[in-house]
Amino acid sequence: MSELSADCPRCGVKEVTFDVVGAIPVGGQQILQRYEAQCGCRRCKCSTVFVLQTANIDAQKYIYHNGVAHLNGSLDGLVNIIDYVSVRDINTASPPPDMPEAIAKVFTEGATCMSVDCYNAAATMFRLCIDLATKSRLPSSDVDGLNNKVRRNLGLRLPWLFKHGHIPAALEELSSCIKEDGNDGAHEGTLEKVDAEDIMDFTRMLLERLYTEPAQLARANARREARRAGG
Repeated sequence: MSELSADCPRCGVKEVTFDVVGAIPVGGQQILQRYEAQCGCRRCKCSTVFVLQTANIDAQKYIYHNGVAHLNGSLDGLVNIIDYVSVRDINTASPPPDMPEAIAKVFTEGATCMSVDCYNAAATMFRLCIDLATKSRLPSSDVDGLNNKVRRNLGLRLPWLFKHGHIPAALEELSSCIKEDGNDGAHEGTLEKVDAEDIMDFTRMLLERLYTEPAQLARANARREARRAGG
């Protein structure tokens, strides 16, 4: 059985020895092979799946012929520890396409929170997506009742944007999950799964309307113009 020295993510002990129980190759796109290796900590007796990558070509050839888990000795020097499998690797909802990078990143964080049942945290992230997306829809000048309070408060900003046609009116009913006073429950830690799902649904629909659909339309128009120019 192979051995591996690493910091244990489970008990926190530094440079503890792990027994490598088994491993499978993953990520075949790299020049150097990666493996996911199930390892048992000799201190806490708990298991961790480490993501390993062969240290160099010579090490890769050696491991290929001998196997990751079947060496009579240590893997130290033969592999590098890239990461370990955790809740970050749970399959989560992807952000809609054509998002600004900053908003897509926040949506992904919210989806990760949803996947591990952290509903208040998820709602906070989705609310931030809505906040970032709608701020850019406000006029630069204060018109039609727009003021600093409306600009700052998402719960007041959304009704103003709907009323004046800056975001699609068809989404207004879904927006009821964002309360007018700006407190949808996330600040009090009282949200349930269904509440967070409502906020996620509204967030996705809003982002698709504001970013995905215009981008798709622009690409379709570009293809149309290219066809006509070519004809």
